[in-house]
Amino acid sequence: INELIQKRQLLEAFASVKYLEDETIAERDAEKYKDNPQEFVRKSRDVDLLYNSITNMIQSIVVGTLEHPTVEDTMLTSLVTLIAREEAAHSNTGNAACPGSDLLGTPRKWREKWREAINESARKRIQRVPMASKEEESSWLDLHLGFLQKHLSEDLLKIKLSVKKCYPEEYHVCDMYVEAFHKAIASHLQDLCQRPLEFNELYALLDWVANTYHSELFLGHPDLKPEVKTENLSLLLTPADWDKLKNDYIASAKGKIKSYFGNILRLEVTEKWEKEVHPEVKENLYHSSLSFDIQTIIGEHMKISGAISRSLGTKTLELCLAELHEFIPRFGEEFVAWSTAQDSTIFVPYFAAYINSFHDLVSGLETVFKVNTEELQKILAALTRNFTNIFLNKIKTKAEPLLKKILTKDWILATEKPDLLASAVSQFSKHLQHMREPMGQELLRDIHKYVVREYIMQVIKPRRKMNRETRQQVSEKMNQEARILNNTLIDQGSDSDWLLPAIHHIANIIGEKKKDKIKEYVKELCQDYPDIR
Repeated sequence: INELIQKRQLLEAFASVKYLEDETIAERDAEKYKDNPQEFVRKSRDVDLLYNSITNMIQSIVVGTLEHPTVEDTMLTSLVTLIAREEAAHSNTGNAACPGSDLLGTPRKWREKWREAINESARKRIQRVPMASKEEESSWLDLHLGFLQKHLSEDLLKIKLSVKKCYPEEYHVCDMYVEAFHKAIASHLQDLCQRPLEFNELYALLDWVANTYHSELFLGHPDLKPEVKTENLSLLLTPADWDKLKNDYIASAKGKIKSYFGNILRLEVTEKWEKEVHPEVKENLYHSSLSFDIQTIIGEHMKISGAISRSLGTKTLELCLAELHEFIPRFGEEFVAWSTAQDSTIFVPYFAAYINSFHDLVSGLETVFKVNTEELQKILAALTRNFTNIFLNKIKTKAEPLLKKILTKDWILATEKPDLLASAVSQFSKHLQHMREPMGQELLRDIHKYVVREYIMQVIKPRRKMNRETRQQVSEKMNQEARILNNTLIDQGSDSDWLLPAIHHIANIIGEKKKDKIKEYVKELCQDYPDIR
């Protein structure tokens, strides 16, 4: 009988074992073994061992079904016949032997063993899918999931086209195999989840589970329909495992996004500030890629996360904003440190470019991502004030030495060019036309007001008396400088027309010798600037 089993002649082997079983039962019932119970135990054990050998061979055949290029139709058909004959042979003996009794005549549950073999087959097939180590291949998990998809698709197609026809409808072969593979994949993914996975690996796993597994790329492929059904499959990952995977992804994304923002800052420092590359002008505004780069990072991460689940997309957006709120001040600190460490000509263009970019960033986050930017606007406002203070201090640093020379001997003798002050201020003010309104205009007004005010303060300081000729020279020089200064700032876009007469009024008063005329000029000054009293 063992030889028949090894040759896979299982119907013949079963017939022989069944004959031996019936014979032993008949002899037991005839009390043949009353005086020799050991002989009965031996024969019963032989029957049981032979049945177990058939069971093992059944399972071996089922497990091996998908291992060969072609399916052994005859063998599978004979298995179905074998299972049916065994079930018929042991149909009237209950489901199991009583405790303490022998197994003679009890059902061998070969249909259950067949199901177990299908599960084992699926498990082994999954185990054998190629998987490189991380050291061998950085995209090991992407590749592995691709192989998993390919090999299992081939197996399921083989089951649909070649295996299914060997079994009666009642066996639900396709359903059995799909369920078995589903459980095997679930177990395999659970093992993968326990590994220390990096950001790209976590995303690959999440995306595969959420978007590939049930899609037309895999179980939902048209070639597998209608036999392969997925509607009644349990969750591939338990809610706890799925949540853990998403949480690990968010934790990993935090480091990734921080790194991306860090790269933006590094490139600004090394490729722009240190190399003193002038920012581009687009639509008459200084342009920085800062807003675009930040929104691109946020957009890409939201897109891939949102494709997995809406909640993951929302969490990713929240994470990006939290990292952005931390990054902007850090960016500001670096820019301030660089600008104070050296007197670079590109400070003001980049100051303007970043102010423009901040506006674009807030606008983009509100319109594209529907984000509440209240907190971000507070951060940007503080940073803008900081940048503005540095900007104004740099102007003062350039202008003050020239303002202090007003009414000095060298200044009166005209050894200093009349456009020096306007030129010094213009190094800064000329860039404000490329800053987005209203801030560019507001800063230009502040500069115009500051220079005129400081100019007048220098003039009205108590000094030694001047003769009439000197006063005339001073008046002409002041009028000349005022014209150059005012014309420069007006040409650059200043709308502070009210400041234009101020220096001229003072110059006229200084240069006039007639008291009546002086009174008239003072009256004009007070009319234009009532607060001067």
